[in-house]
Amino acid sequence: QVDKVAELVARWFYCALSQEKLRRPIVACELGRLYNKDAIIEYLLDKSPDKTPMESASHIKSIKNVTELKLVDNPAWSGDKESIKGDKYDDLQSARFICPVVGLEMNGRHRFCFLRNCGCVFSERALKEIKSEVCHK
Repeated sequence: QVDKVAELVARWFYCALSQEKLRRPIVACELGRLYNKDAIIEYLLDKSPDKTPMESASHIKSIKNVTELKLVDNPAWSGDKESIKGDKYDDLQSARFICPVVGLEMNGRHRFCFLRNCGCVFSERALKEIKSEVCHK
C-alpha cells in the first residue's frame, strides 16, 4: 500500500514527467499535474520513433495544453536558501508555495486551483470566499 504522505510529497514537490524537484517556471495540465516547463518542452520536442510516450504526459500534445503557474513563495520555507551538503534535514511538511489570499501552504493537505486564463494559484477555500471568476490581481 502506498504511503499517503509520500504520495503527497511526490505530487506537490516533484515534476510528474521528469521526477525532478519542481523549479520555476512550473506549469500544470488540465488534470492538475505539476511539471517543470523545460521537461514539458523537451517531451514535446523529442519526436524520435523509439520514444515511448510517458503516461503522465500522454494527454499533452502542445504547449497550449499547459498553463504556466504564478505561485506565491512561502516566507517560512528555507529549502534552497541553505547550502546543500547532505547533512541538512529537508522538512517536507513545510511547503514552498502558499495561497496569496488565505495563506494556506500548498503541500497537498488542502485543495488548490489555478485560473487557466492567468495562471494564478489559490486554495479552494479562498476561491469559495472570493466567489469571483476574475483574478484578484
